[in-house]
Amino acid sequence: MLFSEEIIRSRQNRTVVELMKLNDRGNREHSRLFRFDGIKLAADAICAGLKIPLLFLKEKNAEEICRFLSQRISSDLERSVGRIVRLDDDLFSKISEEKSPEGVICVAKYIDKIQKDDIIDDSFFLKVEKERVVLLESVRDPSNLGAIIRSAAAMGVDRLIVSSDCADLYNAKTVRASMGTLFTQPISRVENLAETINGLKKSGRRVFAATLTKTSAALGSFPTCKDDCVVIGNEGHGLSEAVVAACGESVFIPMSDRAESFNAAVAASILMWEFFKAQN
Repeated sequence: MLFSEEIIRSRQNRTVVELMKLNDRGNREHSRLFRFDGIKLAADAICAGLKIPLLFLKEKNAEEICRFLSQRISSDLERSVGRIVRLDDDLFSKISEEKSPEGVICVAKYIDKIQKDDIIDDSFFLKVEKERVVLLESVRDPSNLGAIIRSAAAMGVDRLIVSSDCADLYNAKTVRASMGTLFTQPISRVENLAETINGLKKSGRRVFAATLTKTSAALGSFPTCKDDCVVIGNEGHGLSEAVVAACGESVFIPMSDRAESFNAAVAASILMWEFFKAQN
């Protein structure tokens, strides 16, 4: 295994400084790079074909990690990453975002399947015509967003459409909560979610707002279709009036009176299961 000869021991090292800059969303968007920690995520990213310009390894178990990753990806690690850097054990522990660091930090390029600010036109709706679609508005907690991405992948959702004010898809908490599904799940970010909903409806699809109104139907009380879409809203405030109005139809999850609501990620999972269970 070919490492860089130097073992980095200082947090002021230029390579480490550049890594730490990726903790900031603005720097991530400027460089179109993001970081994440963990052996499984590293293997999943490489297997998904992500470009990995930098791989940081904890000095103590660097060779062991390389052997493990090579076995998981069934290839020489050097062919899959640009540069492998060893960090002093104490330094690694200080800059890792894990409570119990596994000894791997990846720097990856932004993901091709995640489209930023998709242009909403006829070609977009033609692209998603036969896809199972779930929409998110203003989901601000990155852990919730990551969990929803993970559930969407498990339920066979073809595309997530997220409003531009949702949590950062490349936030470390989003990546971690997605358990690697972020690397392969098609996601489109749109500026105007209501406009997108209107376009979906014009193409003949039903779009349900996940909200409780006087006319909301209870989940499970009506037959769902493959083309149906559902919109999940903000953790505290739900969906905006504009989005609810654009949907036209709404659905709620029946629950006991011992809680006011479900966690957004839990609600999304329940809705996706009910809407798409017949098609899985």
